[in-house]
Amino acid sequence: MQTLKYVGFEITTSPYSLNREFQMEKLLLLTVLLSTCFAEPIDLMGKVFVFSKESKVDHVSLLTNHTQFNEVTVCLRFLTDVKRNYGLFSLSTASHYNDLVLFKINSEDVIRMHAVDGGTDFLSLSFPPNTWHSMCATWRSDNGLAQLWVDGVPTIKRFIKSGQPIRGSPSTILGQEQDSYGGGFDADQSFIGMIGKVHMWNYVIPDSEIKRYVKDRYFTPGNVFNWRSLDYVISGQVYVEDDPDSV
Repeated sequence: MQTLKYVGFEITTSPYSLNREFQMEKLLLLTVLLSTCFAEPIDLMGKVFVFSKESKVDHVSLLTNHTQFNEVTVCLRFLTDVKRNYGLFSLSTASHYNDLVLFKINSEDVIRMHAVDGGTDFLSLSFPPNTWHSMCATWRSDNGLAQLWVDGVPTIKRFIKSGQPIRGSPSTILGQEQDSYGGGFDADQSFIGMIGKVHMWNYVIPDSEIKRYVKDRYFTPGNVFNWRSLDYVISGQVYVEDDPDSV
């Protein structure tokens, strides 16, 4: 039996009465509720998250009270010198560990994208090291189509999975790839570098909005995650530093 204490709250759990995924879902939901009640979202304009070393601990958790996504758009910017595989964005629920994932695999020109445990590879991309890259990813549950925009250039649309939305309390991680709900990190897949300007919408934004995001000109901020008003928790040695492009 374990008692977990938070500000004004206690939860008692037993390994015989609750499985690990259900316990994690309750804890993540409580974290979001407590953050909503007691924390002010942070404006990270002009800032980046710095992931400075290979680690199975270092990551950033993004918090939201949204629990269903029929469509999604995720946009972010990143810089790295790493050529091996690494996780950029990982959204997991208790039902599906790969509900929405952006993962750079060993090949220098491929991004693997997952949605509701389905997956596809986007090919023939270009990621020169030590260079800032922008990436936007879209997916729709009605037809299963996904698309990437890399540095303002759209890929073809590829089918991942249709007929099922992302549903459940999300565990959303920057810098690691989840192999279990809220964990299962592998240091060999950790991100090293900088990530910034993260936004997520619960719909597919128009191409014109993606182009404005890439140019950083008057785009509509994310209604799930908004870099200018972000609820997040840092675990391990991740730093918030000035964005070199903003100095």
